[in-house]
Amino acid sequence: MNIKLEQYKIFNEAASTLSFSSAARNLFITQSAVSQAISQLEKELKTQLFVRMTKGVTLTREGELLFQNINQALTLITHAENQLSNLSELKEGELNIAAGDSVSEFFLAPYLSQFHDLYPNVKIKVINRTSLEINQLLKNNQVDLGFVNLPIHDESLTFNECFVIHDIFVGKNPTNKTYTYKEISKLPLILLEESSNSRHFLNKQFAKNGIKVEPHMELGAHSLLLECVKERLGVACVIKEFSGKYLNKEVFELDVQPPLPTRSIGYAYLTRKSLSAPSIKFIELITRKEED
Repeated sequence: MNIKLEQYKIFNEAASTLSFSSAARNLFITQSAVSQAISQLEKELKTQLFVRMTKGVTLTREGELLFQNINQALTLITHAENQLSNLSELKEGELNIAAGDSVSEFFLAPYLSQFHDLYPNVKIKVINRTSLEINQLLKNNQVDLGFVNLPIHDESLTFNECFVIHDIFVGKNPTNKTYTYKEISKLPLILLEESSNSRHFLNKQFAKNGIKVEPHMELGAHSLLLECVKERLGVACVIKEFSGKYLNKEVFELDVQPPLPTRSIGYAYLTRKSLSAPSIKFIELITRKEED
């Protein structure tokens, strides 16, 4: 059979109105086009669908059966088309993101607020995990986007850098002293837990210089590091870009030489999976702001 969807739509309209002329007006086509489409459909199905009368038409038993099923099918198709349109226009949908606590609090929060203002009908879900856990969530299709510490090498995922971050040491009071890594390691250090990516990075940099990091205190949140320094409990390694409201007010950067290497935060997604419309818009929001 070589039946096109348009033929079924014409049949459905004619069956609904029981008039070829009314169907033509409703579909903005000629009555001749309606008649030809119905005749072609009857030819393809090898059955008569309408009984033509002087005034209008009536459905045959076969036509009635086809109408019941086609009407349901077209309703489903229309519903699906409307859903796709709503999704593409972000009138509905979901944005599922995974990110670390600090990235969520200090970087993503303003973008999430802006995204919600622009697309209030899109549901937003944010899961807080480490970078390695985020990679697994992406592979399991549990989230659309993941914000992770770079570099990461995984052929199944695509990574794009968002912004560069700087790890610095801070103390309660300003000082002109320049510290070596060895001198810093002897201070009462307040660091993130061993499982965090920031801690892995710090341990690795100190290990390159033959120094083992042994903190006096380990915490689970970046903001707690700053609060503890503020309360004179020690010296902390923090991300400069996430410390704005404390830095040079309640805590002060220490001059450490050489400075810790810069690193970056990026977004990741499953390479083989097409990004959802909300994910694309969210990425556009971030990249446009970063470019500005």
